[in-house]
Amino acid sequence: MEWFTADGYWLSRLIFQRALAVVYLAAFVSAALQFRALIGSRGMLPVPELLRYTPWRAAPGLFRLHYSDRFFALVAWTGAAVSLALLAGLDAHLPLGAAMALWAVPWVLYLSIVQVGQVWYGFGWESLLLETGFLAVFLGNSGTSAPVLLLWLLRWLLFRVEFGAGLIKIRGDECWRKLTCLEFHHETQPMPGPLSWFFHRLPKPVHRVEVAANHVTQLVVPFLLFTPQPVASVAAGLMVVTQLWLVLSGNFAWLNWLTIVLALSVVDWSLVAGRPPAQSAPPLWYEVVVLAVTALVLVLSYRPARNLLSRRQVMNRSFDPLHLVNTYGAFGSISRMRLEVVVEGTDEPVIHDGTRWLEYGFRGKPGDPRRLPRQFAPYHLRLDWLMWFAALSPAYARSWFGPFVERLLRGDRDTLRLLRHNPFPDGPPAHVRARVFHYRFTDWRELRATGCWWDRTYVRDFMRPVARPVPLAPGGRPPSGGEGGV
Repeated sequence: MEWFTADGYWLSRLIFQRALAVVYLAAFVSAALQFRALIGSRGMLPVPELLRYTPWRAAPGLFRLHYSDRFFALVAWTGAAVSLALLAGLDAHLPLGAAMALWAVPWVLYLSIVQVGQVWYGFGWESLLLETGFLAVFLGNSGTSAPVLLLWLLRWLLFRVEFGAGLIKIRGDECWRKLTCLEFHHETQPMPGPLSWFFHRLPKPVHRVEVAANHVTQLVVPFLLFTPQPVASVAAGLMVVTQLWLVLSGNFAWLNWLTIVLALSVVDWSLVAGRPPAQSAPPLWYEVVVLAVTALVLVLSYRPARNLLSRRQVMNRSFDPLHLVNTYGAFGSISRMRLEVVVEGTDEPVIHDGTRWLEYGFRGKPGDPRRLPRQFAPYHLRLDWLMWFAALSPAYARSWFGPFVERLLRGDRDTLRLLRHNPFPDGPPAHVRARVFHYRFTDWRELRATGCWWDRTYVRDFMRPVARPVPLAPGGRPPSGGEGGV
C-alpha cells in the first residue's frame, strides 16, 4: 500500500519524537520529586486509600497490582530513564516492534501515575500527554517510513486542542468577545512568569490585538492543518508562534510545549531535511496495527467531536479510562481579581493581638511582593497550582488543604520540600493559619518607589489558626491542660 507511508516526513517524525521525550522527562521528574507529600502513603491524599474505594475498571494501571512509595518512585524514575533513552535515539537502533514497545513503556507508566493522581493530576495536559504518547507508540522508527494515518491523527489531536480552546473562550467569558480578557489575564493567571508583569503593562490596544490574534489562531488556523503543503506548515508555524508567546507570558506546565511538539509534526521539513535514511517497506502486521488504531481513535472521537459542537461544551474531559481521545480547552472564564491564599505560622503557644506570624514561601505562586515570579514550565508545581484554585473557592481545597496544614504543623519534610521557604527551620510552628489577600501588579511608579512587583491587601480569613497536635501522654490521653489538636 504505497499510500500508507509518507517518506518526506521522516524528519518531522524524528523532531516530534525527540521533543515528546523531553516532555515525558519533565512529567516523570515532576512526579518523582513531588509524589510523597501529595499522594504517597503518608501524603495528603494517599494512594492506598484511593485504591480501596475505586474499582479497577475506573482507573486501570500498575498500582492496582501493588502500591508502595518505593514502587511509585521506581515507576517515576524508570519513566524518566526511558525518556532519556528515547531522547538519545535508542528507538532508532531497535527493530520496529521493539521500538514500539519502548515507546509504550512511558505511556503505561505515566497512565498508571495519572490514574492515582487524584486532584493533583486533574489537568488537561495530563490527558494531552497520554493521548499524544499513545499515538507516538505507533509512529514507528527511522527504519520505516512514517505512516500517513498516524500523521493525520496527530493533526486531528492538534485541531481539537486549538479549536476546543478557541470555542470555549468564545462561548464562555464575554471579555473574549470584547477583546478585553488580556487586560486581566496576565495578572490573574494561575502562575505568572518573570515577564508577566511586563505583559500586563502593555497598552490596552496591544492586549486587544493579542486576543484577536488568539481567536484567529484557534478558530480559523486549525482548519488549515488539513490543507496541502505548504499551507499546513504555515498554519502549524502560526500555532508555534502563538504558543511561544504564551510560554513567555506565563507558566502552564508542559501544555504550551506539548502543543508545539504536535505542531512540529505537521511541518514539512523536506527543504532542510536532506537525504532521508534508508527505510524499508512496513511489514503487514504493522499496517494492520496502524489501521486498527486509526479505526479505534475515529470511533472514540465521536464524543469529543460532539462536545466541540455542543453549546454546553466542557473542557479537559476524558471519555474513556485510558485517556485515548479527549476534549481540551482553557480559560473559558477569566478572573478580574487575583486572590492568593497566604499561609502563616507562629511558634508562640498562646495567640494574642501581638502574635508574630511568619509566612511560608511557595516556589511558583505569588507570595513576597518583592519577589519577581519565576519561570518553571514545563516543570509542574502541583501544590502551587492547587493553591490558586483554592483562592478562587475553598471547595477546590476541601480534600487536601486540611492535611496540608496538618503536615506543616508536624514539620513534615516531604511537604516542606515542596515549598521555597520554611520560616521554622528549627521545629514546627505551634499554630498555622491562612488568609486571603488581593494581589495586583504594581505600576512603573510603584515599582521604582518600593521595589515591589506586587501590591497586596488583606481580604478575609481562609482558615482560622489551627494548633499543633498534642502528643499523647502514657495511656493514650492528652496531658492535662493541653490544647486540642487539628
